Amino acid sequence: MDELWVALFGLAGGLVGGLLGIGGGILFVPGIAIFMDEPQLRAEATSLLAIVPMAIIGTWRQHSYGNVDFKVAALLGVLSVPGVALGVVLANAVPQRALELGFAALLLFVASQLIRRGLRGRSDPAPAK
Repeated sequence: MDELWVALFGLAGGLVGGLLGIGGGILFVPGIAIFMDEPQLRAEATSLLAIVPMAIIGTWRQHSYGNVDFKVAALLGVLSVPGVALGVVLANAVPQRALELGFAALLLFVASQLIRRGLRGRSDPAPAK
């Protein structure tokens, strides 16, 4: 039964990630933690690895539409390395409950921003680069 949950969350995460441009981790982490009964830290780490192939395929497809800014991507990638290293140390140092509550707060923040943007609306789409 666990394999079915993994397959369903993989499909849903890929679909939502590709459709909305959000990270599949928004679905993967809660899915792994809740439905597969894994600790929060393991769910987060597993999600990070699962996102790699999605990011590669998504970038390749979006690049074909001219939607990828490689300078910004390179800058984010290089500068995120120290952040990831610090995040791993902190994630292993804080209690499980703090990780769960922190992730829940992140989800609420992201949801509130998406709702705010959706209600505000935009009549003109962002220009393609």
